[in-house]
Amino acid sequence: MDFQRMLDEIGHEMARRDDRGAVATYIPELADIDPDQFGMAVATVDGRVMVTGDADVPFSIQSVSKVFTLALALGRHGDGLWHRVGREPSGHAFNSILQLETEHGIPRNPFINAGALVVTDAILEGRAPKETLAELLQFVRAAADDDAIHIDADVARSEQETGHRNMALAQFMAAHGNLRNPVEMTCGTYFHQCAIAMSCRQLAMAGRFLVGGRDMPGLVARRRMRRILALMMTCGHYDASGDFAFRVGLPGKSGVGGAILVIAPGRASIAVWSPGLNANGNSHLGTQATEVFATRTNWSVFD
Repeated sequence: MDFQRMLDEIGHEMARRDDRGAVATYIPELADIDPDQFGMAVATVDGRVMVTGDADVPFSIQSVSKVFTLALALGRHGDGLWHRVGREPSGHAFNSILQLETEHGIPRNPFINAGALVVTDAILEGRAPKETLAELLQFVRAAADDDAIHIDADVARSEQETGHRNMALAQFMAAHGNLRNPVEMTCGTYFHQCAIAMSCRQLAMAGRFLVGGRDMPGLVARRRMRRILALMMTCGHYDASGDFAFRVGLPGKSGVGGAILVIAPGRASIAVWSPGLNANGNSHLGTQATEVFATRTNWSVFD
């Protein structure tokens, strides 16, 4: 299969589309990003990496970081993590507080903001924030085989200054005894993890630890890999996760910076970035591009 030709065709198709969504404006550093950018990268199990468009432009991975923190938390706490966070789709916006009120401070899944805060709180236990972020960066760099990956300090500061809703979610969970560290510490660490900057090429490389296969990075046990992929399929796109599974048929995790990490088990890690978002907070063109890619490759897990 000529992946390079396919990616270039998809890039040209996306460039011709007028509706590019809208960038996230509630994080000031994201509001100024050019919405016309589009990049895509595919890292296959046989070691090839193919890219198109703005695939080497760094961006804030935002909620895609939740995949990596979940891997760390499961490695440290195992199934004990599920006493603090659920495994079901939410059906609500990613930053909603509604279910927390009715479910006694237990977030519905680890990929909505409340659940991700619990996961961050779990990997913080017994460690300082700098140590936790250093461990996270070490994990991501090892997965991508790239020591240049870093945290964007400007984005982290922007999130810290405007993250009132996340602070409210954390305070509510703390009131129910579901945070073990001070709210400011957990939220500060969370804001910095979301500010990790990567390009499509780097993100596709980093996602290989979930692909499986003899030559892929063995950073997590296969049993935990399956669980992470299952959650990406059912919860990775917030209240549009069902639609993404219907249209693309592959596990994926989106972020409001415009990135989507998609895993074709046993085949490849795919990263796409376009900063304009749809109404559900997922990359508008990124979602369309991954649908085209999955259709042309017949890589849907349902095929």
